[in-house]
Amino acid sequence: MKKIISVIGLLSLPIILTGCSDLGVKPWERDILAQQEMNLISSPIESSLDDHIYFSKEASSGGQGFGGGGCGCN
Repeated sequence: MKKIISVIGLLSLPIILTGCSDLGVKPWERDILAQQEMNLISSPIESSLDDHIYFSKEASSGGQGFGGGGCGCN
């Protein structure tokens, strides 16, 4: 029984090791992923409101293109 398990383990090892070898987006797949339907938040207004709330609560700003921080009054 141990021999069968070890043979199965050795045979499945290459499948497990190469399972994640093809990560990433191919150039011909980028047009599909760049469509509006593929965005996590499809509404730009909702996205900007979420960013404003996040940076106001975090008391920090930067990286999003608007100034201010802390209380959100800037």
